[in-house]
Amino acid sequence: MAGRAARLVLLAGAAALASGSQGDREPVYRDCVLQCEEQNCSGGALNHFRSRQPIYMSLAGWTCRDDCKYECMWVTVGLYLQEGHKVPQFHGKWPFSRFLFFQEPASAVASFLNGLASLVMLCRYRTFVPASSPMYHTCVAFAWVSLNAWFWSTVFHTRDTDLTEKMDYFCASTVILHSIYLCCVRTVGLQHPAVVSAFRALLLLMLTVHVSYLSLIRFDYGYNLVANVAIGLVNVVWWLAWCLWNQQRLPHVRKCMVVVLLLQGLSLLELLDFPPLFWVLDAHAIWHISTIPVHVLFFSFLEDDSLYLLKESEAKFKLD
Repeated sequence: MAGRAARLVLLAGAAALASGSQGDREPVYRDCVLQCEEQNCSGGALNHFRSRQPIYMSLAGWTCRDDCKYECMWVTVGLYLQEGHKVPQFHGKWPFSRFLFFQEPASAVASFLNGLASLVMLCRYRTFVPASSPMYHTCVAFAWVSLNAWFWSTVFHTRDTDLTEKMDYFCASTVILHSIYLCCVRTVGLQHPAVVSAFRALLLLMLTVHVSYLSLIRFDYGYNLVANVAIGLVNVVWWLAWCLWNQQRLPHVRKCMVVVLLLQGLSLLELLDFPPLFWVLDAHAIWHISTIPVHVLFFSFLEDDSLYLLKESEAKFKLD
């Protein structure tokens, strides 16, 4: 929810540097990659590389050139450490120790666990909340949108390509927009369905324009940053304002307020940018790990709130 907005803000700023970092600008790195490609990535040498490459690596799309970049990255890191220098970044990222075909193992596993938590809570929600609850279908749709986003986050951290990067960004934006839609339905739409229908159309138009511009015209990290800051702020302020307004009347709303505040606080972990511990665990992975219980709490709020709305609607029906 709000945390995806904060994550996008920080990721967009970091991604703007992805066109070049200190490590990949080093002559020793570039010369190493060039020499490696000449020796291993053409003719018989390439056939030899492919014959000894594990099947899971080829299925994940790891090429000879990718392997050269990976090996030369560690050669460069070793030289930096020998000279007493700080660990450099490469192409906007810290060096990570690859595990099997996982490019960023900790973040990939953490993303998967976030998705698993969302799936478990979705199953629980569908078990305990009747489909007749006014918010049922909106909440279930939000859960599926979240699952899709965590799937692409897992894929992106497993294998960083132009496609997986875009899908990670686009799906994260979709979660934030759907969170705003969820808030709109809860605060306005139950009383004014026409308003929420118009707002839904507006959000779909915004998402279509956003994705089309970044896909067809230019993947502009600066624009992406501004756009996601804007929608993220709307998301946070709207949810928080509604929580503060209703916390006395509806005690379960405090769960939602805690979620919003926790996600904003936990997002500060992203600012602790440091080389990965054991070349696996960086601040981004720690942030992903920390959000797992927050998803459980938010779906717990959705369950409580949906049951409350169902009880309220049934009481009104009896009065009528």
